[in-house]
Amino acid sequence: MKRFIIPSHFLRLWLRQAIALVIVAVATTQLFVLPASATSVFEVPVPEAGTWVVDKAEILSRASEGKLNSELADLAKQTGYEAYFVTIHRLDYGETAQTFADKLFTTWFPTPEDQASEILLVLDNLTNNAAIRTGDQVKATLSDETATSIAQETLLAPLKQGDKYNQAFSDASDRLVAVLTGQPDPGPPVIEDNVMVEGTFASPEETKESNAMVWVIGFLIVATIVPMATYYFYQFMGSR
Repeated sequence: MKRFIIPSHFLRLWLRQAIALVIVAVATTQLFVLPASATSVFEVPVPEAGTWVVDKAEILSRASEGKLNSELADLAKQTGYEAYFVTIHRLDYGETAQTFADKLFTTWFPTPEDQASEILLVLDNLTNNAAIRTGDQVKATLSDETATSIAQETLLAPLKQGDKYNQAFSDASDRLVAVLTGQPDPGPPVIEDNVMVEGTFASPEETKESNAMVWVIGFLIVATIVPMATYYFYQFMGSR
């Protein structure tokens, strides 16, 4: 029975190829699971005149954004209160929705005089955390308690039923406008207690990790099988 002895130079070549493919596999994995960068305050410039919604997370439809801009423009004309809605996709490490809203508020409106009649509502859609900041003049009509309820209850209620961002901001706008124009406060929405059944579908992050693992396994199989198959092919051809 003829025995095949693998030459040492072939083993070195195979090892180099395997290492190279593993490196490529690891790099590919990192590309699949690399998180999006956080949104900085300085990436959210003061909006142009007539723009009241800054949708950095791109979660609102054009129709919804147009409706919100119209409602908030009317609010400013009627009351002098200027309300801005901002969405971002990811907070920086250690940042909260409230600290981000506070920093953005003071960046856009540096002095107490600038801040007096301003309202800023911020939502991070990665965590669905929200925050609101109001100027001193606004507080006479919109109490801190009601403002917090708008951000933490009215805005977030539709998001607890699914990512209903258009409805969430529409509801928040309706309640905000009602309170600031002297109408009765409709209050926060009534949330029914429903039994939540854990979903069996993988999250986008889990899907990315799963796909990356498939790539790694595929590269390792190629790194192992192809060099060996090539060697035995040439041994077979040489023996003929």
